[in-house]
Amino acid sequence: MSVKPQELAQSSIDSAVLLANTTLDSVERLAALNLNAARSLVETSFANVNALLGAKDVQSLVALQQSPAVPALEKGLDYSRSVYAIAVEAKDKIAKEVEAQVAEANAKVNGLVEKALASAPAGSEAAVAVVKSAVAAANDAYENLSKASKQAVEAAEASVAAATEATLKAAKVSAPKGKKAA
Repeated sequence: MSVKPQELAQSSIDSAVLLANTTLDSVERLAALNLNAARSLVETSFANVNALLGAKDVQSLVALQQSPAVPALEKGLDYSRSVYAIAVEAKDKIAKEVEAQVAEANAKVNGLVEKALASAPAGSEAAVAVVKSAVAAANDAYENLSKASKQAVEAAEASVAAATEATLKAAKVSAPKGKKAA
């Protein structure tokens, strides 16, 4: 198995194009999300100001000040979820490409090692076994590290989801208490 410089260069170019396109797509989606969030914020702010200007007494003014809190929190959480989803999607695409590149590189290295070991002199079986064992150990270590990283990411995602839900529930529970106190 021989590695041609042109194949290596083309593989690197393809990876760079994928990385650039993934990054630009994510930036474009984030920009659109930010623009929509800003537009919604402006519209909501003006609607709230108009509602406050129309308040006829102190009690209705206090109620109007408290009413946007939960919807604003929900919008903020939706925005955060959207940003997170865009980031995770980009990470997944890039991780998939990296894994493919690592698998391809491993296959090439294993092929070269096998080819080199096939032409090893007689009596070097022990050295050949040590080299094969080292390559297998390196591959196993990479796979274990990759699995551990994925598990850590999944645990972090679950924690964020739980914290988000707890925050939203707490906001919904505290909003009616504020109205009763008015």
